[in-house]
Amino acid sequence: MKQGQGHGRRAARISVLTGVLAAAMTFAAGAASAATLTVWCWDPDFNVPAMQEAAARYAKINPDVKITVDNIAQEDIKQKLQTQLMAGVTDGLPDIVLIQDDNAQRFLQSFPSAFEPLSDAIDMKKFAAYKVAAATLKGKSYSVPFDSGVTGLFYRTDYMEKAGYKPSDLNDVTWDGLIKIAKDVKAKTGHDFIDLDFNEAGLVRAMMQSAGRWFFKPDGSLDILDNAPLKAALQTYADLWKAGIVKPVSGWSAYTAAFTAGDVVAVPSGAWMAGTIKGSPDQSGKWGIAPLPKLDGVKGATHYSNWGGSSWYVLTSSKDKKDAIDFLNKIWAGDIGFYQDILVKQGAVGSLLAARKGDAYKAKDPFFGNQPVWENFSEWLEKVPSVDYGTFTQEANAAIQAQLPALAKGGSVDDALKAINDRVEQQIQ
Repeated sequence: MKQGQGHGRRAARISVLTGVLAAAMTFAAGAASAATLTVWCWDPDFNVPAMQEAAARYAKINPDVKITVDNIAQEDIKQKLQTQLMAGVTDGLPDIVLIQDDNAQRFLQSFPSAFEPLSDAIDMKKFAAYKVAAATLKGKSYSVPFDSGVTGLFYRTDYMEKAGYKPSDLNDVTWDGLIKIAKDVKAKTGHDFIDLDFNEAGLVRAMMQSAGRWFFKPDGSLDILDNAPLKAALQTYADLWKAGIVKPVSGWSAYTAAFTAGDVVAVPSGAWMAGTIKGSPDQSGKWGIAPLPKLDGVKGATHYSNWGGSSWYVLTSSKDKKDAIDFLNKIWAGDIGFYQDILVKQGAVGSLLAARKGDAYKAKDPFFGNQPVWENFSEWLEKVPSVDYGTFTQEANAAIQAQLPALAKGGSVDDALKAINDRVEQQIQ
């Protein structure tokens, strides 16, 4: 072998080895930079598929980030977060978690360093103001708002027409006015107007928020005894029962069955109820939607409120916070097409204001008599009064639920207010 040939072969082998080493280093660097995000949320028919769709869209933008969506019951999420954050243990916690809006302040105030402030990286003006307010503490906003629980009055147009009423009769009605209509509709059709469950105080809360009040004052102290919207809401609840237009039910299945089976005329609820109502295709064309009735004689009363809804939070313990925030910013705060998709597939009315410009929101729905249902909801959500849910909404809600049976039987509203105040006061000491 000639000396030149030996040197050439050695050089070739070194070149090959150098290339392999470089490739290995490049692969290792890529593997090290890749992120894996874990998301906790509940409801395999709503939140989970919406987040999975968001993850699929982000994968096209940043394929190096893998997003895993874990379906965990809401109560389990609250318990896991509460237990681990109290113990100061972050191992096993997700990067992103879904929290219901009326429970957000409890977590934010109890664990002030556990959640990443997002308002520095994401423009919160893109979202409905009342949703942003729910997760704002000391000038910082900590969530990317997701679904809106903006309320409306779903109603059977065929029953109303049979009794001689037009859709316009419900467009600017008060609760007292609605009760008068409901009594007449029952007399002419035999149908109760709504169904109520003593284990659910959502209607009372929605009435109260429609006038811009909640259970607490800005300083966190209780606002129950002198809370005019709350008193009016409790009185209205009692008046509904007194009018003989309520079908009593117990449990979610019985509650939804009352209107899907055609037993009652109307359903005051959040926009998300549309999916349940549309689960009865034989009723297509027989439903309409109107704004929520407003409280009578209450300062600041409106037709707009909220019932439910949740938002996304990033935990500070996440090792890939930048990727988590980028994901939320690009998809949840910027992808208009994404919101059209989850509206059509999950019936999710998002809180991103720009989403209203999409075709899905403008579409007329044959099920609801060709009304632009989603466009209506998206217009109403911008008008929902902001309230401070505080840290003890769950306690106040339970206290109200305990008084509902007595109110339905004609009990004193003032006595109910005092009992609610005393119970919450005792629990939060």
